[in-house]
Amino acid sequence: MAPVIVLVSLFCATLASSTTGARVELTRIHSDPGVTASQFVRDALRRDMHRHNARQLAASDGTVSAPIRKSPPNTPAEYMMTLAIGTPPVSYQATADTGSDLIWTQCAPCGSQCVQQPTPLYNPSSSTTFSVLPCDSALSICAAESAGATPPPGCTCTYNQTYGLGWTSGTQGSETFTFGSTPADQARVPGIAFGCSNATSNDFNGTAGIVGLGRGDLSLVSQLSASKFSYCLTPFQDTNSTSTLLLGPSAALNATGVRSTPFVDNPTQPHYYLNLTGISLGTTPLSIAPDAFALKANGTAGGFIIDSGTTITTLVDAAYQQIRAAVLSLVTTLPTSTEGGLDLCFVLPSPTSAPPAMPDMTLHFDGGDMVLPADNYMISASGLWCLMMQTGINGLPSILGNYQQQNMHILYDLSQETLSFAPARCSAL
Repeated sequence: MAPVIVLVSLFCATLASSTTGARVELTRIHSDPGVTASQFVRDALRRDMHRHNARQLAASDGTVSAPIRKSPPNTPAEYMMTLAIGTPPVSYQATADTGSDLIWTQCAPCGSQCVQQPTPLYNPSSSTTFSVLPCDSALSICAAESAGATPPPGCTCTYNQTYGLGWTSGTQGSETFTFGSTPADQARVPGIAFGCSNATSNDFNGTAGIVGLGRGDLSLVSQLSASKFSYCLTPFQDTNSTSTLLLGPSAALNATGVRSTPFVDNPTQPHYYLNLTGISLGTTPLSIAPDAFALKANGTAGGFIIDSGTTITTLVDAAYQQIRAAVLSLVTTLPTSTEGGLDLCFVLPSPTSAPPAMPDMTLHFDGGDMVLPADNYMISASGLWCLMMQTGINGLPSILGNYQQQNMHILYDLSQETLSFAPARCSAL
């Protein structure tokens, strides 16, 4: 996830009956205006590494964990969603995570096992619309894990959810969620299944929980019956404009230059897999084997995913080395440096110097090309100019990170099983 806090206001959430769906404003807010671009890169690298390590753990023990992004206090943090839970509604901020499904928030009583959050704890005993989610509910984690066995009557489902940086545990419930920032645009949606956490590791300080936006039944996207959603992320250097997320029928690409590519089915993992067939820098195709990004037949290794929760794109080493060599061949007048935290950085003549011109990079997907301008794969940081890509962990999927997705309107059509995209000025969307 981008190292910035993004506060989200959902203006309509009754997507199943809405003809337009929901428009979500993503406001880029820096928790510390003094954070430099180089610190931004280092924070992104740290969070991405935790995320990759969590994927590696999931691949090694056969379980699917949902890594999240957590940066320390006083540094730019995650995408945060502002919503309310219960009756009367209690407002809280939770990390919006496209890489996981479970919706959860900290619940009172927590005692010493709760972590600090910017809003009051939700107390289910104070809400007139809370109910315990039965174990035999279709949205119960216990039912999903029972392998066909019938849960006992009156069973209360408990969970222990492990993420890349920590864990949370509690019981599942059903509650009314309120979306919208003012009474005029608020919508209340009953019967949302969520996790009521009474114990959370201290890695989650600063957030009241997680809102999963992934592909599973427990995600907010699925529970709102949103057949599609789209987002458009403003440039990382633009701290004033707002990004936009659209849920439901209003999520559509009406611009010119729209390209589409089908999702690659992988029933063993909840991520959005794509078929990347090659990469070019300028007009030169790079010497990358056609199967470099192929998903293994059993779905347990390889592949290429698009992930709004990872900042820096990671590629299999053979592909990354081709890109690295191509960039080096074009930048011949600047010395390299190892001080930027990334693998390939160049030293600019001064911190205010403009970097040299670079050609577009093209990602060749099955069905359409995604063209990345230089600002989407290079970053200027405190007198350094760095390639915002790196080698991935062997066996794990390659990842298209959100830095490469800036100023791109991206549509996830879950009914058609396609990803569509077009260049856009996201601040004007």
